[in-house]
Order: sequence, then structure tokens, then C-alpha cells
Amino acid sequence: MDIGDSSNRGLLRIDLQTSLKRSPLNPKDITPFQRILLTTDGMVTEMLEAYLWERMKVIKLFQGYFVADNENPFLEIAKGCRVMQRKVLLCGRLSQKNHLYADSIIIPDRLDERIKDSLLNTNKPIGLLILENRLETFREILDCGKEEAEDLADYFNIRRSEFLIFRTYRVFSNRLPIMLITEKFPESGMRI
Repeated sequence: MDIGDSSNRGLLRIDLQTSLKRSPLNPKDITPFQRILLTTDGMVTEMLEAYLWERMKVIKLFQGYFVADNENPFLEIAKGCRVMQRKVLLCGRLSQKNHLYADSIIIPDRLDERIKDSLLNTNKPIGLLILENRLETFREILDCGKEEAEDLADYFNIRRSEFLIFRTYRVFSNRLPIMLITEKFPESGMRI
């Protein structure tokens, strides 16, 4: 997609336009709803529920703490910083179909105790925790594109060679990055 094309200028967020310049993904080649998922600054869970008319549930695939091996400029942390990683699926409660995979790196020391506790002890989506705790945030899209599903294919009942659309963004609160999140969903899904 020629982001510089005057007929398309300003249609997408500036941070998304920048990442699309490096990506083989062309927003014109995906469905309108997929474009919304790619560009949203809001709660993806609620959007999926409204679009699919089905409640979503979070399935935790992995959650744990570790110490960062390297500095991370996107999270503005140094080597040795304690971080939490959380890998989840958003799954339809009735259909039992997985619609989205998310991998999050979280800086727990930059979060309110209630949010940290809820991350550990509930299956609530991060966006809902942010809303419930009235945490003021800003999101910046860093990267987007598409990639082969490979090991994630089984979660979506697709072939390993089929594509997932992804976006990576960071969440800020109090002018500090608190999370780095990558969300992925099947290119072949949500074609309505």
C-alpha cells in the first residue's frame, strides 16, 4: 500500500502508517473488521464480542515472572529488570473457537497492586483490568504485518503455512511504558 498516496493519507493512525511502510501487509487486502482490529486503540475483547455476538473468555497458556536478559528500549528497562510474560487466547464461550492470541510483556513494578493481583489470580483480559481500575493509558503501535502461523496454527485450526495478522504495541501509563503486547489473529478468519 502506498501510504503516501494522497487519497489514503490520514486514513490510519500515524504510528500504524509508519509500521505498514516496513510490512508486506496491505490494509486494502484484509476485511474491514480486520483493519479495525489492526488499528484499534480500544479493547479488542469487546470488539470481538460485538462483532461475533458471543462472549469471549481468556485462556491462559502461560504466565510467569522472569528477569530480562537484555535492556528493552521499547519498555525502557535495563537488563536484570523483573518482568511478567503472559500468553493468552481469546476464545468464544459458546463456539469454543479461538479468535486471537496475545503475548504480553508486563512491568509489574509499574502497575497498581490491584491490577497485578488480578493479572495473577483472574482470567480477565488486560483491557478489562485497565478499565475496571480506571487506569489512564496511551497505546503506541510499533509493528504490524503478517506471518506464517507455524506453532500457533493448532490454536486456530489452520495449516502452519497459513497467515496470521499481527500487531505489536506498547501501553503507557504515567508517561512510562507498562506493557508490550503482540496480538495475532488468522488472516482467513472474520471474513464477513
